[in-house]
Amino acid sequence: MQRRNFIRNTGLTIAGVALMNRQLAAAFFAQPEVNIKMLTDNIGVFTEKGGTILFYIAKKDIVVVDAQFPDSAQHLIDELKKRSTNPFKYLINTHHHGDHTSGNIAFKGLVEHVVAHANSLTNQKNVAIKSKSEDKQLYPDITYTDTWSEKVGKEKITMHYFGAGHTNGDSLVHFEHANIVHMGDLVFNRRHPFVDKSAGADMGSWIKVLDKAISTFDSKTQFVCGHSGEGYDIVTNSSDLKAFGDYLGNVLKFVEAEIKAGKSREDILKNKTIPGTEEWKGDGINRPLEAAYTEITSKIP
Repeated sequence: MQRRNFIRNTGLTIAGVALMNRQLAAAFFAQPEVNIKMLTDNIGVFTEKGGTILFYIAKKDIVVVDAQFPDSAQHLIDELKKRSTNPFKYLINTHHHGDHTSGNIAFKGLVEHVVAHANSLTNQKNVAIKSKSEDKQLYPDITYTDTWSEKVGKEKITMHYFGAGHTNGDSLVHFEHANIVHMGDLVFNRRHPFVDKSAGADMGSWIKVLDKAISTFDSKTQFVCGHSGEGYDIVTNSSDLKAFGDYLGNVLKFVEAEIKAGKSREDILKNKTIPGTEEWKGDGINRPLEAAYTEITSKIP
């Protein structure tokens, strides 16, 4: 009798533990993944969808660079509120594209200031008017043309504009104490880039911007890029900037040679690789090819 009760009770216990484990597992997998990687004790990156977000939790304030989309921005805000009760001091936009600024609206009423290059603000307004989405925008209220700096906690945050690249309003955001620079979409790590000619993108100038970044910062600087290819990190170094600059140069050289060989735009867009930069592969090769074709043919008399 006792043996039967023991077996029955043991079976119920095991079944209960199994049920509890299933419930815990279900609850665990139901939680949204928090895609945060800390680069220092108080600076981290957040990736969910869209361009990479960088955040800084200072002693009294929080600074966020880029905002992705409203839902993912809210996920970040919720997570940061768990980590700190500090107010949001600055939301910085590296440029105007929707996967970097659509989430600005999630910070409405929370953040003290939104900061961006003057051209980024102009571009954001133009796109919003064209798409009739002005009511979904939180525009920068602080803009600059060459540099902007502000001390927040132990960090001096400096924004640089080195010229047209991915757009005509791309900022490099330097956290000087940590020596971390958010490059926005000025760097696509082993991924074919979007080149926004409608917003003043210039591939030739882009190469010069990357060269200036390499000479301005040092070999120990960590560069955060907006996007990366599969298997590659969004945290890079100066050699990755050099590699991306070489890639852009190879795209221009290749397309120029194809044009001189009598190839049509349609023929050029059929190419699947860029000679000399085979690490850049996958979807999206037509974007830089078409941008390079437009850029080169616009200069032909």
